[in-house]
Amino acid sequence: MIELTAAQVAAATGGRLSADPEVRVGGPVVVDSRRVAPGSLFVALPGEHVDGHDFAAGAVAAGATLVLAARELDVPCVVVDDVQTALGELARHVLATLRERGDLRVVAVTGSVGKTTTKDLLGQLLRPEGETVVPRGSFNNEIGLPLTVLEADESTRFLVLEMGASGVGHLTYLTRIAPPDVSVVLVVGSAHLGEFGGIEAVARAKSELVTGLAPGGVAVLNADDLRVAAMADLAPGEVVTFGTIPAADVRAEDLGIDRTGRASFTLRVRPGAAGDARPSEETRARATLGLVGEHHVTNALAAATAALRLGVALPDVAARLSDARALSPHRMQVTERPDGITVIDDSYNANPDSMRAALKALAVMAGRDRRSVAVLGEMLELGEDSRVAHDDLGRLVVRLNVKLLVVVGEGAGGIHDGATQEGSWGDETRFVPDVEAASALLRDELREGDVVLVKASNGSGLWRLGDELAAAGGDASGGDRA
Repeated sequence: MIELTAAQVAAATGGRLSADPEVRVGGPVVVDSRRVAPGSLFVALPGEHVDGHDFAAGAVAAGATLVLAARELDVPCVVVDDVQTALGELARHVLATLRERGDLRVVAVTGSVGKTTTKDLLGQLLRPEGETVVPRGSFNNEIGLPLTVLEADESTRFLVLEMGASGVGHLTYLTRIAPPDVSVVLVVGSAHLGEFGGIEAVARAKSELVTGLAPGGVAVLNADDLRVAAMADLAPGEVVTFGTIPAADVRAEDLGIDRTGRASFTLRVRPGAAGDARPSEETRARATLGLVGEHHVTNALAAATAALRLGVALPDVAARLSDARALSPHRMQVTERPDGITVIDDSYNANPDSMRAALKALAVMAGRDRRSVAVLGEMLELGEDSRVAHDDLGRLVVRLNVKLLVVVGEGAGGIHDGATQEGSWGDETRFVPDVEAASALLRDELREGDVVLVKASNGSGLWRLGDELAAAGGDASGGDRA
């Protein structure tokens, strides 16, 4: 973060100063006292199980010079009415200051699936051009986004932000903190339908990234998704599209998938799509992804289009896409075990769209000569559509000819029912009550040559099984979630 005095922190947050006004904050801004470094600002957030205020003294002892708090403490602090809101205001102030001082560009990504993959790809495309800040993991909410913004300083050229939402108005709040110069919208899908209340509400929420653009900003929209493409009408400025259809400004042609599940394609860029300073004729470049799954083509196209708009040359975009690798765990992470078993760990999250994509990748990787095994848990936050969505998924497993289905937990029971109704029988589909039972079954069942997909929403705990299966040996590689 840029260096600020305690007085400047108080002014930015509208807080009351209870410290020497000249105390300086120059270290990282943290919400976890274990991450304190000399000069840190410790943000004392209240939590479900712990209160950050209880750790403030320890944070100062560890080197924090100031605490952002909701009540008076016996340490140097700025007292505010709402700590989370104040954190956002501080980030907004710091970003505005950095924009005044230099040529910082902000690119933000949203979508029902693919946000984390795309922001990781963007980081790998932009870093060779200059200092780039990218969120850790999925820092995409009212706390994670301000913390990411506050990692930027005078040397930062690109600030990549992932913006998530679980309701209408959430992205408006985030774009007020960090108005993007480039807004990327990936997919309007069925994730978190229970929270949004319907697919049209999801579309309205995601469109807030477009309406929240900074003056002169560019909307980068998925032409293959009709709901996303329709957001062009809401854009306050220029729109550039990406996709596989001929109308897309940046599109993938001659698409192929190899036996490892990795896609290759030709990037074709329409004149003017990369900006006014770019060639007036169509340009092309070939890329081969290191990420597993055809669905990553959408993420790659989105990242490529944004990078082109930010000044990266097409040959460099294609080369860096080909070199890019997965950076976040439990997202289409592939481990080749010494015993000949391939594990695809995609257990970070799940919704109907990403489940379908992962199952198709499993089918491609197994092919006709290896046994495909799908270990699936519950997809959370689907609301009243949950039972039907799980049932549909079970039927898809059968249609893809997955050889063994293991369904884990009561919440995922609809997958087992759907597979049974579609025609799976006997030992082709198994239901187990929990992760421990699934582990025991797989220890007895798996054999050399199997390709195993582990996928569920993070809250189901199936990631523990993903870790266990991968820990049997081998180096992780591959991609991220859909």
